[in-house]
Amino acid sequence: MNKIIFSLVFSLLLIGFSNFVYAGSYQDPVIIFETELGTIVIELFIADATEHSKNFITLSTSGFYDGTVFHRIIPGFMIQGGDPNTINGDPNTWGQGGPDDRLDAEFNSIKHNRGIVSMARSADPNSAGSQFFIVHKDSNFLDGEYTAFGRIATEESFSTLDKIAAVQTERNDRPTNPEQVRIISSTFESRDNIPGIIPFVEPERNTPLRTPDEEVTPTGNQIFENQELDISFSAPEGWLLQRSDKTNNSNAPDVAAVGPKTNGINPVISLTIENIDGKTLDDLITEKNNVLAEVVYQNKLEILSQEKIKSNVYETIAIGNFEVDNEILKIKFSEVLMLVDEKSYTFAYSNTLNNFDNQLPNFQNTIDSFKILSQDNTIMKSSTDNSSEEGGGCLIATATYGSELAPQVQMLREIRDNQLMNTESGSAFMTTFNELYYTFSPIIADYERENPYFKEIVKTGLTPMLSTLAIMENAESESEVLGLGLSVVTLNLGMYLGIPAIIVIGIKRKF
Repeated sequence: MNKIIFSLVFSLLLIGFSNFVYAGSYQDPVIIFETELGTIVIELFIADATEHSKNFITLSTSGFYDGTVFHRIIPGFMIQGGDPNTINGDPNTWGQGGPDDRLDAEFNSIKHNRGIVSMARSADPNSAGSQFFIVHKDSNFLDGEYTAFGRIATEESFSTLDKIAAVQTERNDRPTNPEQVRIISSTFESRDNIPGIIPFVEPERNTPLRTPDEEVTPTGNQIFENQELDISFSAPEGWLLQRSDKTNNSNAPDVAAVGPKTNGINPVISLTIENIDGKTLDDLITEKNNVLAEVVYQNKLEILSQEKIKSNVYETIAIGNFEVDNEILKIKFSEVLMLVDEKSYTFAYSNTLNNFDNQLPNFQNTIDSFKILSQDNTIMKSSTDNSSEEGGGCLIATATYGSELAPQVQMLREIRDNQLMNTESGSAFMTTFNELYYTFSPIIADYERENPYFKEIVKTGLTPMLSTLAIMENAESESEVLGLGLSVVTLNLGMYLGIPAIIVIGIKRKF
């Protein structure tokens, strides 16, 4: 058996090598794909992406692409193909297949304009295999992130591209009728032998080349839907969606969306699904906090807030310290845990501290769009909206006292949950308060973490206010909440506005 396998592998290597030698005998080689909807002629930028061009020629002329399907179609963005799993494999595995050998990135200055052919990859830049995509409409946020190695080269090719982009798709961007978009055959030819080929012009380039560290902002959304996982959600357009089989790591997320690298780091949105075996949300929170406590103790993690947003939803926001090239890199996390029918669904978003807010709306859209297919309904809408009906977090106090578990923060939460939120007037007050509070509290909390002197100033101001708020713990009825609440407000107005005003007036009179 081993001899048979060795002979087969050796034969394939010889075929690939001979195809490349054969290809080298042509002047300006092009690849021709025949599909049900027309022909696609692809010219190659060998000087810009030598290894990718060689790989594409070898795979095309060996028949590797024959019978494969354009399995991911997003009109206005791109069409993606080249996965051998699409020949006769389970549709749930489409997008995960390819040869064992991987290519190192050959990022270049070519812009990802309409008609450009580029190589798909995973989060690892050096992971391209056989999957490629053809840009349907200019998508320059991909520039410098993926290896552009070719371009379609006839008017018929552009017409075929439009036809494929227009086919009906399912919600996960798979074609409803795969046979429409199957590659029948791939052949190799000299450019001079192609009728109607567009005269060659240099592709439009970025000058200078946009590096992966430069910020890009993808727009729009793509839908991920998986019948096996029974879930659906939207992810930012242009982000690479990956499905994990969890074979080697049971703790790995089931799905991850990886965004373009900014300042050396890729933002990531992931979803992890687990059976809870009869546990409650409080049980899961306790387990998570026990794990986090050790990391916090080691000063590798700072918990900014933990909030039960709804009866079945819990959010944790934290900053982790990671050592990269002997430098400490701060990564900010937001994790939203949802409990539904004996399963937990945990969405997590991570990014550098400075870039975290840039992609936060995309994370919010992902959570808002999340559905369990068998229930055919959106699990939560604006679940991380800071003005939700169950109240907001304590961002300033958490940043001031350094931990979500600090007694001062816990006191604030208890007053809010046990007194204010149990009365109509208190709930109305918290709704209005949160709308105002979250217009400035994230800025103050972030500045506290950056400036220890400012943090001490805020602490000096908060301490007497928290002492007065302790009065609220005695409130039990609606009238007591209202009466004591007004008393506390009056007391703090006098403390923070009245006394300073009297001092200022006294100083003015003296001088």
